[in-house]
Amino acid sequence: MYGFFAYRVASRHDAEDLTSATFERAVKHAGRFDPRRASPATWLLAIAQNVLTDHYRRGARRPESLTEVDALDARVAGAPDRPELGVSPELEQALGGLGDREREVVALRFGGDLRGKEIAQLTGLSEANVHQILSRSLRQLRQAMPERRP
Repeated sequence: MYGFFAYRVASRHDAEDLTSATFERAVKHAGRFDPRRASPATWLLAIAQNVLTDHYRRGARRPESLTEVDALDARVAGAPDRPELGVSPELEQALGGLGDREREVVALRFGGDLRGKEIAQLTGLSEANVHQILSRSLRQLRQAMPERRP
């Protein structure tokens, strides 16, 4: 769950809070879970998407970059180094070049560890469309990322 939010928000604090809020809602609404309709992971990520939507509706702005936010947080807190969310600054910059839908699908796949069929159920897209979006997004990310040498 935290991985999904790490792909979607700039602040580690926000990712932790949103993860917590997701599990609070899940516990509160556990009686609504129907294993015939979705897997537990898909159900939790649907809740996470709603929590994220609520977060942005409350006025949270979309982050410019994780590096900028973490640097500001570190200065304010007086901490010399802040751990990253789990997404490298290079990847965060490359993800910023994707559209909202593409970033959501990538976050569900790699942050939420869902498969194409589960992403399709969650987003209302066809499974073929999910695979197409992932393929194009990964190609765009590879082009935007600096080449790493061992």
